[in-house]
Amino acid sequence: EVQLVESGGGLVQAGGSLRLSCAASGFTFDNYAMGWFRQAPGKEREGVSCISSSDGSTYYADSVKGRFTISSDSAKNTVYLQMDSLKPEDTAVYYCATRRITTIWSMTVHRFKSGRYDYWGQGTQVTVSS
Repeated sequence: EVQLVESGGGLVQAGGSLRLSCAASGFTFDNYAMGWFRQAPGKEREGVSCISSSDGSTYYADSVKGRFTISSDSAKNTVYLQMDSLKPEDTAVYYCATRRITTIWSMTVHRFKSGRYDYWGQGTQVTVSS
């Protein structure tokens, strides 16, 4: 059974940093896409960043580019999201998600489409105070 467990959320002042972790079990990081999404109250879930375990390529939403860094540790089956220079507008519940990369998956097209991911974590709250 695939399970994703996020951790690392919390309350931080604007300009501060947090590192989110997503511990995966039930599969190995072989040819999977791992994504981070977030959802603020009253807003739709949006893609933040994703990484391909097959070639290590990374992608970021424009709103977080230059401030967030995604990485993975295959030995620990864990994906991280380092969030620096946090802003109040980054406040949201952050989710990690995954799916196996298949012939019908395109990182460039599907990377931030939540409906394309098969497994989700329970989410971790990030609150940035001004």
